[in-house]
Order: sequence, then C-alpha cells, then structure tokens
Amino acid sequence: MSTAYLFASGKGGVGKSTVTANLAAVLARAGHSVAVLDADIGLRCLDAMLGLENMVVYDLIDVAKGDCLLSQALLSVPDLPSLHLLPAAQFARSKDLDVKKLRLIVNLLKKEHEFVLIDCPAGLERGLRGVLHSDVEETVLIVTPDDICIRDAERTLGLISDKQLPRPRLIVNRLNNDLIFSREMYSAKTVSEVLDLPLLGEIPEDPAFCIAQLRHRLVTDYHCDAREAFLRIAGRMTGKDTPLPAYGESRAPFFRRHFPGKLREVSR
Repeated sequence: MSTAYLFASGKGGVGKSTVTANLAAVLARAGHSVAVLDADIGLRCLDAMLGLENMVVYDLIDVAKGDCLLSQALLSVPDLPSLHLLPAAQFARSKDLDVKKLRLIVNLLKKEHEFVLIDCPAGLERGLRGVLHSDVEETVLIVTPDDICIRDAERTLGLISDKQLPRPRLIVNRLNNDLIFSREMYSAKTVSEVLDLPLLGEIPEDPAFCIAQLRHRLVTDYHCDAREAFLRIAGRMTGKDTPLPAYGESRAPFFRRHFPGKLREVSR
C-alpha cells in the first residue's frame, strides 16, 4: 500500500530537504519504490542533492499546467532506479501551482510508488498551505533543538491541525550528544514533550554532512552516525520497531569524540 509523507518545518535551515533526500535514498536502497516531490517552488534543491541537476527538462509546474506528462518530468536516479524525483520549478512562485492539480499529481505518484515523499516549503506562507491536503497519510515535522525552531514548529503544528491532517510525527535534527549530556542542548525527548508529538527519529550533528555536501553526495553514501540514524528512521517508516538512540544519556567515549576515523564510502 502506498503512503505519502509530507515533510514540513517551522523555519528554513533545519535540514528538511537533506532529511527528505537521504530517507528517500535509504528506502530505495532497501528495495522500495520511492518518488520525491519537490514542492519548494522557486528554491529547488533536491535535484542537486540527488545528482540530477543537469537532467531537469520539465518540472512540477509544467506537469500541473499540462505542458508535459508526469512520466516526462520524473527523473530516475542513475544509481537507484527505484528512486524518482519530480523537481520543483526554479523560476516560478507558489501561486503558479494549482492545488487541485497538485493533489492529482500526488495521487498519480501513489499509484506507481510505495512511498511518496513531499518536501514542503518552509514557513507558513501560501506555498506550505497549498501542499497541506487530505491525500497525505503521514506528516513529519523537522525541528532542531533550539527555542526559536521549536516556537516556529508550534505555529506550523497549528496550521496542520487547522487543515485537519494527521497529527505529525517528529524528527529532531542536529543533536549534539555531549551538549545534551551537559544540559546545554535539549534532548529529542524534551523537544517531543514540549511539542507533544511522537518521535519518528533523532539525527546527530555529524561532520560527514559537510563532507558529503562538498562532494555532491548524500551523507547516507558513507559509513557514519548520521547514516545509522536514517536507517533507523526508514525502519520505523516501514513498520519496524527500531529503538531510539536517546542521544545525550551518556557521554561518548574519548577516542570516538577526538579520533572519529576516516570516512568510508558504503559499497554499492
């Protein structure tokens, strides 16, 4: 049975698109058919994250306006043939997207893929409001463990509630184990309690993110803590009872903190 996941955030810069791209890749590597819909009109980035930036001919707006077929706009990731991307329009605005056409596109994607991951625009403006609709089975709120992001997430949560969508699950990104242990940073559990949302996953702040971005790769292409976090989240999305790591409950070993080792690529 196909499931559409909507990934939202209260503000920009929390890693929403990075989370969407890496989860899509992990699910595809596990043998699932996955479609990613980049709904961030005017600020597309998922094509670059998935290594497809030179392959874009048509986009979401073209499909919605009937200028091309959905099959013509969908891009297949070369190393992951079961992963497809419908890119956002780079030179358009959210008002150019017909909400009814978007719902039709989501339902067409659901007919052909097990998972449809929708990367929403950040904030509370028209772009996000247009993407929130009843054809989405799961809503995921991405936050970082700071007061400003949590406050903005509460506003987004109110909008999701107004649209009568399922109550979101929560992914807390950029967690620092030692800062949580020293009580300088909120734990994922604390953020979950403040927002009164169930945790879907915890993702650590990992230097591998920066290295992967510089190499135009996904962090899940490398053996690292972040990759393990995405594997756990993908497991929960497929119904597995994967335990949460609970970052900050104990201090990381000295050598692990100061000598992380060379970053190794995951074998294909």
